[in-house]
Amino acid sequence: MKRNIFMYLFFFAVLYIVYQYVSAKKYFEKETVKIEHLEESNVRLNDSIETLTLNNLDLQYFSLENNDDALAYYDHLQLENPSRYIADKLLETNEQKGNNPLVPYDGMSGAPMKINKIKILNHKWIIADFSDGKYWGELMLEYQLKDDLGVDFTVLDHLLYTRN
Repeated sequence: MKRNIFMYLFFFAVLYIVYQYVSAKKYFEKETVKIEHLEESNVRLNDSIETLTLNNLDLQYFSLENNDDALAYYDHLQLENPSRYIADKLLETNEQKGNNPLVPYDGMSGAPMKINKIKILNHKWIIADFSDGKYWGELMLEYQLKDDLGVDFTVLDHLLYTRN
């Protein structure tokens, strides 16, 4: 009887070990597949990050912040952020009642035309977007930052997008 009990215990232990081995093998295979998928996803995401970084660098090419030669024009003024200062001065033109004086179009939807977005290209030029909420357009501006920190803006060209 004692011998049968040991035989049943041995048989049960062998079955338990086989069950654990098969279960662990399936779990390991499943986790290996997950890891492979995650590695592939990681490679794709790293490629996307690299592409976005290169695109971002391309977009920043025409920017005063990244143009040391253009920034050198403002070294004597000791401005911490010349781009922000110039953009703020341009946005101050929106504070006047009615249309922005730099926008050569009157608001057509009942609201005045105001400048929305600004891209300072270098120490001389700005591209700006304007809108009245329904109609929109773009301006090419020339600016001059004077020693007294005043800024003069001159409209070089403009366009208004038409709806089809």
